[in-house]
Formats: sequence, structure tokens, C-alpha cells
Amino acid sequence: MAEAQLVIMPSIALGLIIGIYEALVIHRDVSIPTHRFGHMIHALILSVVFVFLSVNAPWAIKIFGLSKVAIISNPLMLQIAIGLIAAIKIHGVSAAIKTNIGGSVGMKETWFHSLLIGALIVGSPYALPFVINAGVLPKWLSK
Repeated sequence: MAEAQLVIMPSIALGLIIGIYEALVIHRDVSIPTHRFGHMIHALILSVVFVFLSVNAPWAIKIFGLSKVAIISNPLMLQIAIGLIAAIKIHGVSAAIKTNIGGSVGMKETWFHSLLIGALIVGSPYALPFVINAGVLPKWLSK
């Protein structure tokens, strides 16, 4: 089996793009400014981490010793697991702050939005060659 090359800068850039998209959508879903800011920072950091792991799934399997774990030893299955974890995380964080009557304090992202971000993270390894070849990223970020 060939050694998988670690993709660093392009995966970070794509993670930031997805994180910024999530932050922009938050303005529709979140009405309290301080929650928007905190969620934006959270979204940016975790989007970069999730995309990095998704793009570098073979590396993550090797580094974290997942080759013996039946389902996620396959890079595609690990990418899907990362996307589902991201979607659940996004939706869970948006509903984490509750009022006395059980509702959310201006925070409740839709499942559509949460699953869309998860799907973007799963699809990021497949979109990355098109993003790089289309010249969307500067040359120094494409290596």
C-alpha cells in the first residue's frame, strides 16, 4: 500500500472556507450576538479539524490506529463518521443553551444546515482537487 501524502495547507484552507460558510449561516439561525461570535469561533476551529481529518483519512487511520476498527478502517467510512459527528456537534451546540421554559436562547440551527455542513466535510476530499485545479486557492495554499 502506497504511503498517503499528508495534505496540510489546502485542507486548512478548505476547512476555513466551510467554517466561514457555517458562520455566515449562523446569522440566520442565531439571534444573540455573543452566541454568534462564540459559535463562529467554534465553527471555524472544528471545521478546520474535521476537514483536515476527512481529507487526510488514510493518515488519520494510521496515526490513530484505526486499521483494526472494522467499519472506520475504510477511509470513506471514516469520512462519513467525521461528517456525522460534525453534524451532530453543530446541531447539539446550537441547542445547548436553554431557557427556563425549555427552549433555546436564540440558537437552534436546522437539521438541514447541520447535515449540509457535515456533507461538505465528507465531500471535501473529493472537492479539493477541483478547488486546487480551478485556481480557487492561491498557489502557496495549493501545496
